[in-house]
Amino acid sequence: MQQMLKQAQKMQQQIAKAQAELAEAELTGTAGGGLVTVTVSGAGDVKSIKIDPKAVDPEDVETLEDLVVAALHNAAEAARELTETKMGPVAGGMGGLGLPGF
Repeated sequence: MQQMLKQAQKMQQQIAKAQAELAEAELTGTAGGGLVTVTVSGAGDVKSIKIDPKAVDPEDVETLEDLVVAALHNAAEAARELTETKMGPVAGGMGGLGLPGF
């Protein structure tokens, strides 16, 4: 039982470290060949959106809106992949605890 508690404590520390690394990470998503660039944190918070002036056409706002959404999706996917990379090894180790739900 003592060893199980130590193992759980170690995993808690690993999770906290991975979460801190995710919060500090910045990932970029782009669309339209770089016309729209979105930067997000590893936690998925939007940090910035940059729009190339070439993407701004008052007659076609819909395309710009689509590019922003596509860049956000691209950045969110990068954040998801980073989360899997950072948290995957930690989460994978929980199965060895024999605890319900893990």
